[in-house]
Amino acid sequence: MTTAVDKPWVLGLTGGIASGKSAAAQRFAELGVHVVDADQAARWVVEPGRPALAQLVERYGVDLLQADGSLNRAALRKVIFEEAEQRRWVEALLHPLIADEIARSLASATSPYAVFVSPLMVESGQYRITQRLLVIDAPEDLRVARTLSRDNTTPEQVQAILKAQASREQRLELADDVIVNDRDLAWLHSEVERLHSFYLTLHGGQQ
Repeated sequence: MTTAVDKPWVLGLTGGIASGKSAAAQRFAELGVHVVDADQAARWVVEPGRPALAQLVERYGVDLLQADGSLNRAALRKVIFEEAEQRRWVEALLHPLIADEIARSLASATSPYAVFVSPLMVESGQYRITQRLLVIDAPEDLRVARTLSRDNTTPEQVQAILKAQASREQRLELADDVIVNDRDLAWLHSEVERLHSFYLTLHGGQQ
């Protein structure tokens, strides 16, 4: 019988845009850790046929859809980053659905601990469902450069995203562990592996 003692504890994993969260999360997954990604949950709740997508289209029109009937994320991003009121409405619709999906996925974990990845861990208060918080950090100018080279976006859009996210200071204040990801991928992987070995010694995320 499973007891509360051997229920997997939850490691929160976060960082600003282009900090390297996804690469770190992928390495944890490769090491056999159950990873739950808030962005994936957010994508799932607005897939074609899901009620949330119908409500978004009802409010903002069919311009929000791609030709194949899926959500045009760039169009939705434009709406919510330009108007705070619209962002609040979309969040009120989607956040409870996303939270339910995340909780379901975390409950299915069988590894000693599970990793919950979210770019808005601090802003949304999602860190409260974790027992420990790992922040992937990098200097802002490096993150901006990475975003511009990776995404089809403008410097203005990057700045809007940065403004919507918590500051580095806010994230670091809540962090139990920090990886400064200003080197190469091999170094990031080695840091994840080091922490993984440490995490396997913890009970409930604490020493």
